[in-house]
Amino acid sequence: MFKKLKNKWGIKNDFQLFIIIIVFGITGTASVKLGEPLLDILSIGPELFSNLPFGKFIYFLFRVLIIFPLYQVLLIIFGALFFQFKFFWEFEKKMLRKMGIKI
Repeated sequence: MFKKLKNKWGIKNDFQLFIIIIVFGITGTASVKLGEPLLDILSIGPELFSNLPFGKFIYFLFRVLIIFPLYQVLLIIFGALFFQFKFFWEFEKKMLRKMGIKI
């Protein structure tokens, strides 16, 4: 499985793969942890949608809409901090192209 990832991503060694997996993990955790205070700053909480039908679902969508771009930015930042900027910058461009956003 790891050989397949290394070939797909053009990674040279196991240590680089290990660092990349660590960056993905840290970024995911950080984006979820930072998403909550960001929603608080924007005054968006579950109680805001409590009177609406599917209020919990709507709040969940707002949360995803906040966390997703935060994740993208943090991925680049943490990638740079772990000296993997080039890999994550190319990864981001590829993902955004698949979403129809050209950089």
